[in-house]
Amino acid sequence: MKHIVLYTCAVMLIIGSTSALARIDFDVDIGVPPPPPQVETIPAPLPGYIWMPGYWAWEDGRHVWVGGRWIQDRPGYVWSPEHWEHRGDRWHFERGYWERK
Repeated sequence: MKHIVLYTCAVMLIIGSTSALARIDFDVDIGVPPPPPQVETIPAPLPGYIWMPGYWAWEDGRHVWVGGRWIQDRPGYVWSPEHWEHRGDRWHFERGYWERK
């Protein structure tokens, strides 16, 4: 029985490590401004979660709305949401991230 538990833990550790390594981040700079944000109806709050607002992503040469969702709160941190920044004649996408308070 101990061998099965150890094997299961090892497999879960490998799978977790692999998915973390598979993440790919890249910058998006385009010449097209994003549309105005869509109005979202925020569902009732969930204890221990914060609302992550929706944003415009860039996929297949066009803006695509990604709806907001609840994410688990991190005490001592504040969520900085995804957004577009106008830089000269380009628009740069900034990914969301947790920032210390």
